[in-house]
Amino acid sequence: MAKSIYLDNNATTTLESDVLNAITSALSKSWGNPSSSHTQGIEAKAIIEESRQHVAAMLGAKASGGTEGNNMILHTAVKYFHSGQDWSHNGFPDKEHLPHFITSNLEHDAVKLVLEHFAEEGIASVTFVPASPKTGHVMVDDVIAAIRPSTCMISIMLANNETGIIQPVKEMFERVKQINTSRKTIPKILLHTDAAQAIGKIPVSVQDLGADYLTIVGHKFYGPRIGAIYVKDLGSSKEVPLYPMFYGGGQERSYRPGTENTAMIAGLGQASKLVTENIDKYNRHMEKVRDYLEDRLKAEFGEEICFNGRIGKSCRIPNTCNMSLLSVDCSGSEVLSHCTHVQASVGAACHAQNRPSPILLALDIEEDVARRAIRLSVGRETTQEDIDCAVNDLKQAVEKIQSKNTCTSAQRVE
Repeated sequence: MAKSIYLDNNATTTLESDVLNAITSALSKSWGNPSSSHTQGIEAKAIIEESRQHVAAMLGAKASGGTEGNNMILHTAVKYFHSGQDWSHNGFPDKEHLPHFITSNLEHDAVKLVLEHFAEEGIASVTFVPASPKTGHVMVDDVIAAIRPSTCMISIMLANNETGIIQPVKEMFERVKQINTSRKTIPKILLHTDAAQAIGKIPVSVQDLGADYLTIVGHKFYGPRIGAIYVKDLGSSKEVPLYPMFYGGGQERSYRPGTENTAMIAGLGQASKLVTENIDKYNRHMEKVRDYLEDRLKAEFGEEICFNGRIGKSCRIPNTCNMSLLSVDCSGSEVLSHCTHVQASVGAACHAQNRPSPILLALDIEEDVARRAIRLSVGRETTQEDIDCAVNDLKQAVEKIQSKNTCTSAQRVE
C-alpha cells in the first residue's frame, strides 16, 4: 500500500494521542450526567470545568462548535440591537431600522451564509468589505468607513483558511473601541473573530486582540469535532451579551442547554492544554516545514508555479501553502486525483472541488490560476521527508497528465 502524505490539516487534523486518551478515559470512567449530584455526576462536572479552564488558558482569558458558535454569536447581535428600543426605533432613517453587520468577502461559510440569510430575509443589512488584492486581507480603513449608526457587530476571521493570510484584527478592533466611546445613544459595536484556523498555529490572546467574541473549532488543532466560544465577561456585563439559540435544561448557565458531552469536552480541554504548553514549538516546526515545501516546489516547477498566499508583506499562519501549477491545463483537483501519496484539497473542504475558489477570485487572482489552485497545509508531524515525497508525487502527477494530453493530441492529428 502506498504511503499517504496528509497535507490537508486546514480541513481537519487527527487526534493527538493525549486527546484520545482523555476522551477514552472520560467515556469509560466519567460517564455520569454532569448535572447529577452523585459521585459519577460530580466527576463528570469536574472534568468539564477543568477543560473550560484549559480552553481559557489557551486564549489568555478568564474561564468562561464552530458553525453553531458563529450562529449563536451572530443571532445574539441581532437580539442585542433590538433590545435597545431607542436604538432600533428612534432617530434612525428607515434603512437604519435593521441591525447592520460588517464582515469581509473572505469569510468561512459558517459566517458568510448566516449573514447572507439575514440580508435575504430582511433580518439585517450586511456590508461585505472586499479584501485588498495588494495585501490579501481587508484594510482597516475600509472597515471603519463602512460603519453606520446601526452597525451592531463586526465579524472578521483571524486567519483565512485557504490562503493562510492573517487579518489585521487587533488594529481593527482597537480603532472600533475608540469609536465605541463616542456612541452614547446608539449601539456599541460588538467585535467577533472566527479564530478556527489560527488556534494551534499562532499564539491567540483575546486580551491582545480586544475581541468580545471568539470562535474555537477543536478539530483544527488536533482535538475532537466540537467547538467553543469565548464571550467577554460572560454573565457579568450587559455590554457583551449572549442569548441562547435553544431552550431546555439549565446546562451551561442556560446559554447552551442539553446534557454536556463530557468525553468530547475533555478532549477539547486536553487539546487546548497541549497548545498552551507547546505553541512555540508547533509554530516553529510548521513554519520550517512549510517553507521547505515552498522551496522544493519552486526548485521543481520554477516559473510554472504561482504561490497564491504570498501577497505583499502580509503575514500567514505557519502551515499553509496555496499554490497553482501552471504547466498543465487542468484543475487542481485533477492534479490531486493523479497523486499516489498526497492527500490535500483545492480549498475549503465544504466547497465544490470543480470550480475556482471564491476566496482566490475575491483577491483578483486570475480565474485560470484559481482553477488550478491546490492548498497544502502541513501539520505537527509532517517531516521534510514527507515533503520530498509529496513534491515528487506532484511532479509525477503533472507528468502523467502531460503525457495523457500529448497522446490525446497525437490521436487527433492522426
